[in-house]
Amino acid sequence: MDFTFTEDQEAVRDLAARIFQAQATAERVREVERGDERVDRRLWGELARAGLLGLCLPEDADGSGLGMVELCLVLEQQGRRVAPVPVLPTVVSAMTIAEFGSPAQRAAWVAPAAAGAVVLTAALGDIDNADPGPPAFRAIRDGDGGGWRLEGAEASVPAAPLAARVLVPAATPDGARLFLVDPHAAGVEVEAVETTDRQSHGRLVLSGALAGDGETVGDGRAVAWCLERMLVGLCALQVGVAEEAVRLAAGHSSTRIQFDRPLSAFQGVAMRAADAFIDTEAMRVTMWQAAWCLSEGLDARREVLVAKWWASEAGQRVVHATQHLHGGIGADVEYPVHRYFLWGKQIETSLGGASAVLSCLGRELARP
Repeated sequence: MDFTFTEDQEAVRDLAARIFQAQATAERVREVERGDERVDRRLWGELARAGLLGLCLPEDADGSGLGMVELCLVLEQQGRRVAPVPVLPTVVSAMTIAEFGSPAQRAAWVAPAAAGAVVLTAALGDIDNADPGPPAFRAIRDGDGGGWRLEGAEASVPAAPLAARVLVPAATPDGARLFLVDPHAAGVEVEAVETTDRQSHGRLVLSGALAGDGETVGDGRAVAWCLERMLVGLCALQVGVAEEAVRLAAGHSSTRIQFDRPLSAFQGVAMRAADAFIDTEAMRVTMWQAAWCLSEGLDARREVLVAKWWASEAGQRVVHATQHLHGGIGADVEYPVHRYFLWGKQIETSLGGASAVLSCLGRELARP
């Protein structure tokens, strides 16, 4: 495989890097974390004006018609700045609606998402399982007026308190279906919850929420399609988080003097940093392989599982190592490096345990 980026892809990466670096300073991120919304609306607007929210959306919906590789380039830069904006849930949800939704659904939500006018998300609770089971929600036919009644709960849905619509996978007698749910409708409750990375998340509870046939986005294929892209997007964020954490650790250990020598001159420090660098590069190559397969429309189940394992297992190793290499200053919540540790742990938790992923990968490799 050739991982060389095209000129257009390099332009996307460089534009995203400039915007995140200029807008998501450590001081600005700290300010947003202390607010009620936990989202940087100013940065969100800049991303929309630059066309980065519509990169992977159809051109007829004011998007650029690009693919998963370009989205991952943006997400990697977001991870490097630990910027609190709901790019991943909004864009992947809009991509899913564009791919599987009705013309009315696409008209109502895809173009507004590209413009940054709405936040979208998906209640993919099974995202933390290597081998997804039945959805946390169930849908039964409403005997009175047709349509469906949705029941169930999900403990933590990214950006749910901000979302105009939530994609909810639900079990039906005919298999899984994906529904477009209004979080402000009757029978729907969203409660803000605290998470490790301090971003906006919410507990979603559906108690007989009505969903007409017009709110059905797709079947089990749509659920899997959305899930795979959300997973690879998390892997891209983790690559950015790890890469910047290693850079911060390298800078600190090169300037911190102990026993008249920089910390980086000690073999134990150099080896720990080298291991973190190698882990980051392994995360990067497996993530790009999975993203390329998805962009090309190939079966990427194995590639996604491999990328998921590396981002979970190696990601937590990297943020632990970089925090450790900072010594006592790594525990200072006013110093930026602790935030990379929090984001790395949140992404690891979202991706699920590495052992379970390996078990699922083994079953996938043994499948005829």
